[in-house]
Amino acid sequence: MNDTYLQILSHFDLEEKAVEVTPFGNGHINDTLKVTTSSGKGKYILQRINHHIFKNVDMLQHNIHTVTSHIRKKLEERNETDIDRKVLTFLPAKDGKQYYHDGENYWRVCLMIPDSKSLEEVNPELSFEAGKAFGDFQSMLADLPEGTLGETIPDFHNMIFRLQQFRDALDANAAGRRDKVKDLVEEIEKRAEAMCIQEDLYREGKLRKRINHCDTKVNNILFDSNSGKVLCVIDLDTVMPGYVLSDIGDFIRTGANTGAEDDPDLNRVNVNMEIFKAYTRGYMETARSFLTPLEISLLPYGGRLLTYMQTVRFLTDYINGDTYYKIHHPEHNLQRTKAQFKLLQSLEEHAEEMDGFMKTWL
Repeated sequence: MNDTYLQILSHFDLEEKAVEVTPFGNGHINDTLKVTTSSGKGKYILQRINHHIFKNVDMLQHNIHTVTSHIRKKLEERNETDIDRKVLTFLPAKDGKQYYHDGENYWRVCLMIPDSKSLEEVNPELSFEAGKAFGDFQSMLADLPEGTLGETIPDFHNMIFRLQQFRDALDANAAGRRDKVKDLVEEIEKRAEAMCIQEDLYREGKLRKRINHCDTKVNNILFDSNSGKVLCVIDLDTVMPGYVLSDIGDFIRTGANTGAEDDPDLNRVNVNMEIFKAYTRGYMETARSFLTPLEISLLPYGGRLLTYMQTVRFLTDYINGDTYYKIHHPEHNLQRTKAQFKLLQSLEEHAEEMDGFMKTWL
């Protein structure tokens, strides 16, 4: 085993001796490693935190500690069994901090949840369970006082901010691509005012900020390997204050898309209404108790908003010369933009049906 990892792990109080460290999972942000111990089982997860994205590691780890402690308390109040498999458990470093800093990188350790699995593909049945899981996650955190958590990525889902980045990119035209995408620019600007509703409603006091996951993909849920039942929500780095539209919107954008995020064949890209309805039913089963009528009515709009936002972000990066997202070919960000815009158009075509579906809960 790499001596470097052994040295890092020595700064945490591990119950079992580490004997092997191997890459784990397919995350794009942090480096994640499985720690196998002398018992022969994967016991811990070691992660190197990407501090270029999460610049305030103290805040990040404070958020995660607060969230996991609060969820554990809620599960205990419900008299749940097997709690250690239903919420992540992070081990403090020996100096008491929620991470270890080696002078260059930041590291954290959590317990590996045994007999668990994550999934990549969705169907209506799985979407229903995912909706329940993310709704329950929000519900358990709904009573955290405002100001308890910080924004680990400031303005992450702020549409006004994303549009300003987009317009700055257009003004700079760093890669000389602006004229090539003028039709897409026109489509984005045509929708800009309508896509800033949540910020306007917040300023008017009609919409509040809540604790959101902000990355509601199905692979951020762990399922029991045997029963297939939901265990817990994972990947808590972006748990922070925001609008509930973000969480349901991001699942619609990723899970209810019949094509790929960067699908080169736009004919394959549409919204899967069965997945939208299944996820929404599950979500409302566990989240309805804390949602306002306005929030409920705006949930389908969240799908359009997050898809529009991602369209804007991909196109911004393309205009800037591909400085943020990893690309596999020179036109990759443009391909992504077009696929996301096609999904947005499909969501707009189904907007009346989706809005009507929400009236069941109003």
